[in-house]
Amino acid sequence: MLNNKYYSTYPCINIYERPSIRSKISSQIIYGEKFKVLRKVENFLKIRTSYDKYHGYIINKKFNYTAKPTHKVKVLKTKIYKSNNFLPFSSEIEVLKRKKNYIMFKKNKWIKQKDITVINKKEKNFVKIFKLYLNCKYKWGGKTFEGIDCSALVQLFYKFNNKFFPRDTVDQIKMKKGVKKKNLFDKGDIIFWKGHVAVCLNSNLLIHAYGPRKKVVIMPIKKTIDLIEKTAKLKIKKVVKI
Repeated sequence: MLNNKYYSTYPCINIYERPSIRSKISSQIIYGEKFKVLRKVENFLKIRTSYDKYHGYIINKKFNYTAKPTHKVKVLKTKIYKSNNFLPFSSEIEVLKRKKNYIMFKKNKWIKQKDITVINKKEKNFVKIFKLYLNCKYKWGGKTFEGIDCSALVQLFYKFNNKFFPRDTVDQIKMKKGVKKKNLFDKGDIIFWKGHVAVCLNSNLLIHAYGPRKKVVIMPIKKTIDLIEKTAKLKIKKVVKI
């Protein structure tokens, strides 16, 4: 299995910092994501994801080494029929069979056709994507409707549009040129603090997965900046365009 590239065939898999389920979850792999196995450590695999080169440990399971994704999930979650699970947003699947309003993406696993779009489809309306996650639980390392963190919320917009964007804010902040200070904000501004990121929906409101509120929330920009400076003692480090 070593040094081969595989595709996840599970709705969501935790990536741990160390080879233990008691270890901190640093990120997740969603259905259809590609990864490389670096080595086996007891019941775990040390892996590197292909999309963002993220390292960590996942529980050793049976994975596919061949896949030809043709479509991706465009809704927050889509019900997998003949199971109790859901595929999360941006999952990449191969359409194997169509029947009425449903498609089969895995043996005896069906989802609604209206919940997917072709793999190369781009969605420029970032507000639409971010609002999918409104009120979803905040979860460190999370990337799905079951829980998401601030940097994953931003990364998933780029991933859905087939563009590279790093997983963590420490790397995201380096991706684009921007300014360190701004008095008036615009739609599409990405605001970075040390260890946190938010996106402006317009000149007055922003959206972010906010730990203190324990969910994805829309808040006034000025109020949020003042609140973070007051409670976390953090000032804005950089503002860039999405």
